[in-house]
Amino acid sequence: MEQQTVQNRIEQTGEDLSPVYALLKKPSLIDYPGRMCRVMFISGCNMRCFFCHNTVLAEPQKNFIAWSRLEQTLLASRVQWVDSVCISGGEPTLHPQLLDLISRVRDLGFRVKLDTNGSMPEILSSALTQVDYVAMDYKAPLARYAEISGCRTLERNKIVESVKLITESGVDYEFRTTIVEDWHREEDMHAIGRELSGARRYRIQGYVPPRHGEGPVNGRPLKRTSMKTLKRYEKISREYFPETFIRGG
Repeated sequence: MEQQTVQNRIEQTGEDLSPVYALLKKPSLIDYPGRMCRVMFISGCNMRCFFCHNTVLAEPQKNFIAWSRLEQTLLASRVQWVDSVCISGGEPTLHPQLLDLISRVRDLGFRVKLDTNGSMPEILSSALTQVDYVAMDYKAPLARYAEISGCRTLERNKIVESVKLITESGVDYEFRTTIVEDWHREEDMHAIGRELSGARRYRIQGYVPPRHGEGPVNGRPLKRTSMKTLKRYEKISREYFPETFIRGG
């Protein structure tokens, strides 16, 4: 459906549209470790995480940025020391134009980082031959994946396959978990450590409620994750991963 919408817009406007729904207005220093990057978003996601901070991107959107504008924006960013692009979502691997987007961004001379939830290993396998860095969200222990991701039809074996693809690819990577206070438990962190055994880099980040607030989920409130909790979980994670970080910590 999303691909059809893109095609319809091309026919109606004459524009050659990219799959990108939005760009962060300013370059980012936190979305690509060690590099200044521009962050672009592809809409549409197959998960419904109750703590998602990009809910507008969950459903496929109808507006897209023209290739010409996208390329002009990226090239103009070079004067701001931008040498990289982070492709995020939504879930980028759901879009049929992802590989073309990666290729075109690389042709402009930018390094590419891909954010993914790991649910599409067949697409991820191809993307890994083109990207420079991949960050995979590891939502929770596999036993709790459906609960935390909001995706009851999720094939957990695909998550396992994506982990294997990433760790064996030779591409720089990280796995990461958003910690939600009173939802993620200490035993979950141990389980994640065992399930990601052999992985090198793991990053945790705290849940931050939106400005308008967040209602309870299943009768349980969502609150900002405390640094105390993040530090405690970081200590547990260090038992399993050589490189463990708190994003923004």
